[in-house]
Amino acid sequence: MIKKLVLVFIALFAIQSYAQQGTASPYSFYGIGSLKFKGTVENRSMGGLSIYTDSIHVNLRNPASYATPDINSLGFDGESRPVKFSVGGSQSRLNLKSSSSSDKASSTTFDYIALSIPLKKFGFGFGLMPFTSVGYKLETLNDSGDLLNRYRGEGGLNKVYFALGYMISKGLSVGVNADYNFGNIQNSTVEYVYDLDGVPLLYQSRENNRSDLSGLNFNLGLSYKTMLKDKYELVTGITYTPQSDLTSDNVRSFSTITINSNTGQEFTVNTVETNLDALGLKQTTLTMPAKFSIGAGIGKPRKWFVGTEYTSQQTSKFSNPLYSDIATSYEDASTISIGGFFIPQYNSFTGYFKRVVYRAGLHFEKTGLVVNDESIKEFGMSFGLGLPVGDVFSNANLGFEIGKRGTTSSNLIQENFINFQLSLSLNDRWFRKRKYD
Repeated sequence: MIKKLVLVFIALFAIQSYAQQGTASPYSFYGIGSLKFKGTVENRSMGGLSIYTDSIHVNLRNPASYATPDINSLGFDGESRPVKFSVGGSQSRLNLKSSSSSDKASSTTFDYIALSIPLKKFGFGFGLMPFTSVGYKLETLNDSGDLLNRYRGEGGLNKVYFALGYMISKGLSVGVNADYNFGNIQNSTVEYVYDLDGVPLLYQSRENNRSDLSGLNFNLGLSYKTMLKDKYELVTGITYTPQSDLTSDNVRSFSTITINSNTGQEFTVNTVETNLDALGLKQTTLTMPAKFSIGAGIGKPRKWFVGTEYTSQQTSKFSNPLYSDIATSYEDASTISIGGFFIPQYNSFTGYFKRVVYRAGLHFEKTGLVVNDESIKEFGMSFGLGLPVGDVFSNANLGFEIGKRGTTSSNLIQENFINFQLSLSLNDRWFRKRKYD
């Protein structure tokens, strides 16, 4: 067990040491940033499916999974379910394309660390994960082709969760997550002013904003499995996240700056704080919309599985009183995921690759963001491998995803992305009874 914990923390340290900004997406400019948490590597490799649960992988999107064993066994060797550790990270490479230019960006980040502990009919879990991420550097030009505005942002929202699952009967489990969200978002806007000859003035102005966010939300889940004709397994799942609020403590200031024409580095001359109390914006409330998902799939235990899932979110109810942009609005979001896995022979002693889990999937997403009257959509195809390591069915999971987000219409940006994901899923039994003294 100690060796496995060491592996987890080595992996976590390596991911954090290599990590850069959590995202490089221009669309993280809006709202509270780009959604970072999309499930474990296993989920994402199957198009984002969260309905499949088993006794050796953590499912962070459905809390009912913490109390869900394999339906056709008691666990390993007829004994109790194992304690599960999981840690994951990812790298994203973006090709950004507009109607007139293109660019490249990349980001590497830690995605989650989680622990699941079974206890009879109950299951407990807790962990940490980034929820949203902000990381952008954008520029606009005036009619003369000179720099007009420079926008920069960083930060995001993190989530600490505690989960409880309960097995009502064989194959039927329910669960609840309590999530504490915290983090901050910082952004700045520089407005460039020129003299009559088109030369930038010595002093420019910059608006600085910071929002410290916090709030609690809950996620409810149900998972049901049953065997069909003692050969095939039907798997269904439902999750629901009620609407919640985030408290935002805000600070805004305006600075006079000078800019190095060679490096673009900004130097602050003086700063004036804005009285947000007088504007009623010192502390604001962000409405986090309700979310619902439902899915079903069929498969042969430890052999193959295929399923589909539909997720909807009332993003049209999202609001942030601190910022107003007439070019931006929100509509209800939705996602359709299709995916599955295949295992040639899970108990093979002679062929390692026969025990590898091969995953694939795709997803179609309407993000809920509307910019310049254009609905921002996303499409992705994913593939993955579950590589057995050590004993008790521990594994390393590799994921690969390609897709696109956004459009070049209406002066917007299209992102063509390639995502690489890595996780360790380690298992051990803490409550095993000794058979021999």
